[in-house]
Amino acid sequence: MRLFALFAISSLVYAAPTVEKRAIPRPDPARAAEVKDVFQASWRGYYEHAFPHDSLRPISNTSADDRNGWSVTSVDSLSTAIIMGDAKIVNQILKYIPEIDFTTTKQANEGISVFESTIRYLGGLVSSYDLLKGPMKNLVSKPSEVDALLKQAQSLADSLSIAFNTTSGVPDGVVYLNPEPRISGADRNSIAGFGTLVLEWTRLSDLTGNITYAALAQKGQAYLLDPTGIPEPFPGLVGHEVGTEDGKFLDSNGGWGGGTDSFYEYLIKMYLYDPEAFAEYRDRWVLAADSTIEFLASHPTTRKDLTFLSGYSGNRTYSSSGHLASFAGGNFILGGILLKEEKYLKFGLELSESYYQTYHQTASGVGPEGFRWVASEKEPTQNSINGFPPEPQSDFYDKAGFWATSPGYVLRPETVESLYYAYRATGDRKYQDMAWEGFQSISKVCRVGSGFSGIQDVTKADGGSYNNFMTSFWLAETLKYLYLIFAPESEVQLQANGVNGFVYNTEAHPVRVRERLVRIGVQG
Repeated sequence: MRLFALFAISSLVYAAPTVEKRAIPRPDPARAAEVKDVFQASWRGYYEHAFPHDSLRPISNTSADDRNGWSVTSVDSLSTAIIMGDAKIVNQILKYIPEIDFTTTKQANEGISVFESTIRYLGGLVSSYDLLKGPMKNLVSKPSEVDALLKQAQSLADSLSIAFNTTSGVPDGVVYLNPEPRISGADRNSIAGFGTLVLEWTRLSDLTGNITYAALAQKGQAYLLDPTGIPEPFPGLVGHEVGTEDGKFLDSNGGWGGGTDSFYEYLIKMYLYDPEAFAEYRDRWVLAADSTIEFLASHPTTRKDLTFLSGYSGNRTYSSSGHLASFAGGNFILGGILLKEEKYLKFGLELSESYYQTYHQTASGVGPEGFRWVASEKEPTQNSINGFPPEPQSDFYDKAGFWATSPGYVLRPETVESLYYAYRATGDRKYQDMAWEGFQSISKVCRVGSGFSGIQDVTKADGGSYNNFMTSFWLAETLKYLYLIFAPESEVQLQANGVNGFVYNTEAHPVRVRERLVRIGVQG
């Protein structure tokens, strides 16, 4: 391995791609205020009935420790409260964070997800530090509590770093701290599981001057930039799992859904973070993006105006997607802005509008967790993965162009995330209206008890039953993107000219991009 030298990173000015009817984004204070009210109500329900546990069960007014009891809703909500300018909530959270013990878990032999802990906890801590040391410092009552954010981020990363103690350096996906630190011993990890660490761990190195964090994450990431093992089925599109012993791919299954999604997301976001140091990440994203457009873009037989992203197994694609994949529209839009490539921007807008239809067409007005469609006029068999819709959903498919296979909704953000990018890139108010429609539907069918809950069936007007669980990403992501699409200009808003001071991690935590003399880290 080799150590790269120090050098200056200057802000780069990109020419904005051309978009028909580009307009200047305009805030909508009334709608922004309503979203903020919902955030405050969600936080209040959590704070009164579940704090400092991880999550709220809003119907029973009880708590759940689903993320190791480190108060994930508190940490995940902080950057949203900062962006919304809610000093009361900000200082409530800041006061508690120094009390979290990231060196152990209350329960013995409790597994810790390296991926989830990185995007929610580490991302939330580093992002809030960047914001409160920068443009939102006026919200803080005690500056020493801001310094504690970085100390706690280091403590967490130090605990998680044992995950990288594998033969290859591809991290184990699960670690244990109680009674003794150890890894799970898994022989594989998903590409999202370790390809979504590099932004947070690199930022932590840049903030602390300790290059170890970046070195660990970038070493694991290197196996994804130069893949070996089972070949990639399409250029730039790789398999799902990699062996922790040798870093080789173990399959050729994938797409833009769960387990693979945020690996592709971070390729272009690392380029935004530092376009010189991470040019190779850009190149890999371009390969994946071009192959996605050529091989995975799919149009339902009954709604050829829609574009969804297929999954694949080897060279065979299948017409199945879901809510998680709906972030891809925003990712293509970001790539189009940064690379001055109109084709990515237009494709991203196409995806954003299509996945919005999964909300617009259902009885509840909310999109399902998973869905399918028929991609070919050729006669499929009833039992094939690309087959006909079940008879009860045939009429719905004729109208909507998809049918739900997993009809639940767990307060996910990805569809409104892409609408945010679409609006910021174009200034077209139709994307605000789409997001507002989604917000109103979610508010109607998911609000219950002391907060908001996931629902079991979006195909029913009332959402069916509730799962009695308010996940932390409801406050961290869904409400943040909904607020930002109506909020005034600020340093954290996406700029269509490509000059951006922050990049959002996959949990919607904005971290400051590199812009001064910093150590690149170790790449091997």
